[in-house]
Amino acid sequence: MRVSVVLCTYSPDMYEHFREAAESVLGQTYDDVELVVVVDGNDNLYDRVREEYSERENVVLHCNDENVGLLESRNTGAELASGDVVAFIDDDAIADEQWVEELVESYEEQDALAAGGKMTPKWVAGKPDFLPEEFYWLVGVTHKGFADGPGWVRNTFGSNISFRRDVFLELDGFDTDIGGRKGDKNLQGGETELCARMRQEYDEQVWYNPDAEVAHKVFDYRTALQWLCDRAFWQGYSKRVMETILPGSGGEEGDFLRLLLIESTPEHLSEIVRNPSFASVSRLVMLYIFTVLVGFGYLYGAWKR
Repeated sequence: MRVSVVLCTYSPDMYEHFREAAESVLGQTYDDVELVVVVDGNDNLYDRVREEYSERENVVLHCNDENVGLLESRNTGAELASGDVVAFIDDDAIADEQWVEELVESYEEQDALAAGGKMTPKWVAGKPDFLPEEFYWLVGVTHKGFADGPGWVRNTFGSNISFRRDVFLELDGFDTDIGGRKGDKNLQGGETELCARMRQEYDEQVWYNPDAEVAHKVFDYRTALQWLCDRAFWQGYSKRVMETILPGSGGEEGDFLRLLLIESTPEHLSEIVRNPSFASVSRLVMLYIFTVLVGFGYLYGAWKR
């Protein structure tokens, strides 16, 4: 089984991070891996990428004529790919050396149409004490309560997800309207929408393999309280819009809310009793502040739509 990994990049400032991501793909324990690099409309950056990677084996390079965004770039990468499976990783992530091997195992053992793995945090500027693990998804990291172990889920994160390439192409890939093409500047969740469509079309979900790990770099701006609050609001908005686009796609959010109320709150209270500190109290407070902000964003999305 050949696996093509699509890696998109557009900012020269991210070049060293892009290189780390690319080398992590090229250094996999699984042999039959193809790296497809899509530079999103930056000729100078493409020249730099081409200078370093054009002679590397199993590497496909492409530059868009103009900046078209991440989702359209990923679709282009999937079209250029030659693998049986197309996987996606971001230029601020680093794949574990056994990542592809674990994904392939998921396809072979589960006969999956799509598979993804766990996103682990790489705190570039240090972990914020006030951020509860239940809301790690705000910074693109697999959160507490996501899954108890391997199993079928609605979707995994866009930087650690893969599809059988024929299925991906039959579904016409990611919907490029997600993320700002028609005024929804802060709309997120291209992988959520695609996986929901896959379930409608094939009645199949995504196989989650927690051993297929990708580390996501969490830069300092992503640990700022204002950024996280803004992110929570727009994530709530996105969830509502996604339900409008694909009715019935929001079931996991209800499960998550029940988790916060029934399991997480008592756990945080117990932590405060055992280890009273400003950090432990702030995590409980932020648990509810983030929940409220997501709710406000959801209501705003309902009003806008």
